[in-house]
Amino acid sequence: MIASLLIANRGEIACRIIRTARAMGIRTVAVHSDVDADALHVRMADAAVPIGAGPVRESYLCGDRIIAAALATGVEAIHPGYGFLSENAGFAQSVIDAGLVWVGPDPRSITAMGLKDAAKALMQAAGVPTTPGYLGEDQSPDRLAAEAGTIGYPVLIKAVAGGGGKGMRKVDAPADFVEALASCRREAASSFGNDQVLLEKWVTNPRHIEVQVFGDRHGNVVHLFERDCSLQRRHQKVIEEAPAPGMDDVTRAAICEAAVRAARAVDYVGAGTIEFIADASEGLRADRIWFMEMNTRLQVEHPVTEAITGQDLVEWQLRVAAGEPLPRSQAELAITGWAMEARLYAEDPARGFLPSIGRLDRFELGESWRTDTGVERGATISPYYDPMIAKLIAWGPDREAARRRLASTLDGAAIWPLKTNAGFLLRALNHPAFVAAELDTGLIAREGEALVPPADPSAATLQAAAAALAAPGPLAGFRLNAPPWREGRFLLDGVAVTVPLAPTPDRDRQGDGLIAEQGQVWRLQPWRAAGAAGGEAADGAILSPMPGRIIAVAVAAGDRVTRGQTLLTVEAMKMEHSLVAPFDGEVAALTAEQGGQVTEGLLLARIARTEEAA
Repeated sequence: MIASLLIANRGEIACRIIRTARAMGIRTVAVHSDVDADALHVRMADAAVPIGAGPVRESYLCGDRIIAAALATGVEAIHPGYGFLSENAGFAQSVIDAGLVWVGPDPRSITAMGLKDAAKALMQAAGVPTTPGYLGEDQSPDRLAAEAGTIGYPVLIKAVAGGGGKGMRKVDAPADFVEALASCRREAASSFGNDQVLLEKWVTNPRHIEVQVFGDRHGNVVHLFERDCSLQRRHQKVIEEAPAPGMDDVTRAAICEAAVRAARAVDYVGAGTIEFIADASEGLRADRIWFMEMNTRLQVEHPVTEAITGQDLVEWQLRVAAGEPLPRSQAELAITGWAMEARLYAEDPARGFLPSIGRLDRFELGESWRTDTGVERGATISPYYDPMIAKLIAWGPDREAARRRLASTLDGAAIWPLKTNAGFLLRALNHPAFVAAELDTGLIAREGEALVPPADPSAATLQAAAAALAAPGPLAGFRLNAPPWREGRFLLDGVAVTVPLAPTPDRDRQGDGLIAEQGQVWRLQPWRAAGAAGGEAADGAILSPMPGRIIAVAVAAGDRVTRGQTLLTVEAMKMEHSLVAPFDGEVAALTAEQGGQVTEGLLLARIARTEEAA
């Protein structure tokens, strides 16, 4: 068995590998960029080595520095995780040439599956079903257009070296083909340094089904069943589950056996995933599922396979890399229950899913069956890396039980001040089509804004939070024989609001001012505590939500504005905060200046209601 291991990665996957290695008694070494010097994976490892500056091309993609760190610390093996250098055949070969154990497939297998056209041809020769299309060497626009006509529209143009949804274009009609081809080639050349493409028949009701495979150096290859990754946004997986809904035994046997044939065709060793596209217009059928590509590494969504099989895939990787046979035969593997995984990102769905960057002052989740994360409270989400902050995994005896458990975890999320996609994930999980397992890869795109959470908390939640913050005060008004109510003035994420308050007994102000509802978080502050002069009032007061710098002012004094219109933008904690008009009205006062520094609670503008302005 391997005695020492360097993890050539960061974040949650590095932490996840370290946990298994530690349980196996393996010494671990982490590598880190300058900005990751105090990261969780660094503190979890037995030793850590700095490898460069924040940008990945100056650190995590520097294979020579990683190998040098391995040799300097005397480790036996390197585990690449996923992303970065995990599917780089040249790096894998360099690791082997340095006398180190590469925890991954043979570099030749990586190369064989690295180009989509060559991989597809190889799969056809191995008897693996592939999507109807064109793989020819003639890349002239005229030949490609003619082949598209033969395949029949709509067709999909795909970069042969593509991945992550880049270098792909759907074409609905012949008149659009040439322009789409040119666009696809430009993106492919820019992203992958290769502008060659292939053509595939567009599947009208597609589901993304993938099979986990594993091979060893003793000729054994097994599958660990399938996963469904159909819930996607812009070709990026959002929620994954295992097994695939609607998969019968006959179809499962056919797709899993095809995956094993694919792995054997490249003498595969280690963990890999065979990805298929399924035409689910008539349910899942063996004759309507086709090979797409192979990922020659551990997948982000591997925990759902671990959950339903009871196997630790990282342990399998380490044992196979050490030369051991697979820990289980095919006959010893079975599916138990159902599992789902959601990818929790620091991003703002209300602003086009822009990354949200800064310090995690609060990081809480609902009760979770399993959470894989590389951060904790107080960590900083930097602009240099993928903004995924956690993978939330739920298991249950059936699909509905797993779905409910995952929804409960998201519902209890309270993360601040960064914005996250927790509310978006929760709405996706609770969408009637997802609940009914009516899945396809276009579901999120079709639903669009219906899955984006509301901008403000519900009235009931806001009122309860306001009551917890409010000190007893004079009544705004009352009537005989009715419970007295009063009004409280507060700031909701820096925007002044008036909240009706039910009578409460005298007590001190309490609560932390953070409102958590269905995965979203807002900050509520008392008006006086925010520094408003004398606590005087105006529902239209726009105050800075935190210290920062004004980077844009979109209005001038006297301008008419409408509810939701952006007034100005504050940059704080490397995040941009757009402050908007709370109602229709006029800019009665404007003190904000572009480039100016502001403190928390500073009055930046005041909006007078339309009737007041008149």
